[in-house]
Amino acid sequence: MTELSYAHGAAATPLLRDTIGGRLRAVARTHPDREAVVSCEQGVRLTYAELDRAVDALASGLLARGIVPGDRVGVWAPNRVEWLLVQYATARVGSILVNVNPAYRTHELRFALEQSGLRLLFSAPAFKTSDYRALVAEVQDDVDTLEETVFFGDPAWEALATAPVDAGALEERHAGLDPDDPINIQYTSGTTGAPKGATLSHHNILNNGFFVGELVTYTEEDRICVPVPFYHCFGMVMGNLAALTHGACIVIPAAGFDPTATLRATATERCTSLYGVPTMFIAMLADPTFADHDLRALRTGIMAGSPCPTEVMKRVVSDMHMEQVSICYGMTETSPVSTQTRVDDPLERVVGSIGRVGPHLEVQVVDPGTGLALPRGATGELRTRGYSVMRGYWGDPERTAEVLDDAGWMHTGDLATMDGAGYLNIVGRSKDMVIRGGENVYPREVEEFLSTHQDVADVQVIGVPDERYGEELCAWIQLRAGATPLDADAVRTFCEGRLAHYKIPRHVLVVEEFPLTVTGKVRKNVMREETVQRLGLGPVAAG
Repeated sequence: MTELSYAHGAAATPLLRDTIGGRLRAVARTHPDREAVVSCEQGVRLTYAELDRAVDALASGLLARGIVPGDRVGVWAPNRVEWLLVQYATARVGSILVNVNPAYRTHELRFALEQSGLRLLFSAPAFKTSDYRALVAEVQDDVDTLEETVFFGDPAWEALATAPVDAGALEERHAGLDPDDPINIQYTSGTTGAPKGATLSHHNILNNGFFVGELVTYTEEDRICVPVPFYHCFGMVMGNLAALTHGACIVIPAAGFDPTATLRATATERCTSLYGVPTMFIAMLADPTFADHDLRALRTGIMAGSPCPTEVMKRVVSDMHMEQVSICYGMTETSPVSTQTRVDDPLERVVGSIGRVGPHLEVQVVDPGTGLALPRGATGELRTRGYSVMRGYWGDPERTAEVLDDAGWMHTGDLATMDGAGYLNIVGRSKDMVIRGGENVYPREVEEFLSTHQDVADVQVIGVPDERYGEELCAWIQLRAGATPLDADAVRTFCEGRLAHYKIPRHVLVVEEFPLTVTGKVRKNVMREETVQRLGLGPVAAG
């Protein structure tokens, strides 16, 4: 009988049935004197008991401010202790935290505030070149629901953050909260239309953080360096909530990613785990101060967001001492992690797969047309189901129905294969698949091959318009330091006889960097637009 591409994450450890505020209270009682958070740039250290008291104060301030369950409260800031306090205080009073991307400008900010019906916004005064005070002033009169913006460091913030604790009111509020209540709205990419607000519950994200941490064997002894942004699931769930559910410590190296600051924090704070997308690890390995930092306390970490070149992963394991590094795959709509490699997986699994299904979850690879599971090894759409799947897109049932079917399966839009052992591999996005002269080409396959070239540090492959074949491949290449310059002819020579002719890139652009989102994901839609303009290829196809 043909084995189908379906897997269920059977688990002996039960799901947590708690709210985020309840879990923080329990951990603070169990590990009161353990450090919960260290912010290196701010010079702030809080134990779990101190964090719990600070959250109680801010939560009491929110109660006094009239915030009720279901109210939307936003946070617009880079990584800092105040972000964590807002995350936990809103959960404690049952309001819905709206994560606002630090890179947003007025158009995007206005959309997020209006679409979510935000009542109260917490914000940093500024970050890098962004003057948040000025940007808020431009949009606040357009958002009818927005009653107040509180900037960190201002008297209004100090008043809320140091409010007298009303233990009775907090306990009464907590008693009325349900783990299935919506607690977070995260806006996903708007490359194919307006951003969508994935709505997540306590149950969604608390359990996802817990089981991600379980699979890298976290305990209260671990110290997790988190340079990835809190506004994204990678930071606030896989980072903050994985730490919280295990009594571990979060180390914030800087407000935004800086390779030297991250290496310094990892070494100085004796971190046992380090997070990042591949581009972050590439930057750290290339940092001029790399050899100055003692990273021997590291044992694990999480890499996610995009595939990691094999040679980079080898250096992460050998030079950064992360022998138990884990690859995670998921999406905001699934809280985010659906599959993960295990700490005892061999290197070829870590670099050649996205791991196996997580505990208490289901995954399958299906024919997108029929929805039926395909045989193992066949390429189809990856779908996932279980506790982690979002409640829906905030205020947008039509777009919710496009990705979440009646059986509860989340349609990821990613093309994948599942092998006989249940390991999955992403071969591309359905929308990224290139059709060249009738042949389907998955950019990931070409990227993996080109990354074996000795002069290539990183590579991204896209499809661009072509009069003869409909689409052709273009490779954007970052070179290693001291590498021999490459051009299209050299790349084609490297490929000939080793790749089918239709998989060989016609165009090659050698670049210093790729266009990235704040979380480090490559923006292939921007790459296509730039390639068309630079090479004069004509209009970009819609979608």
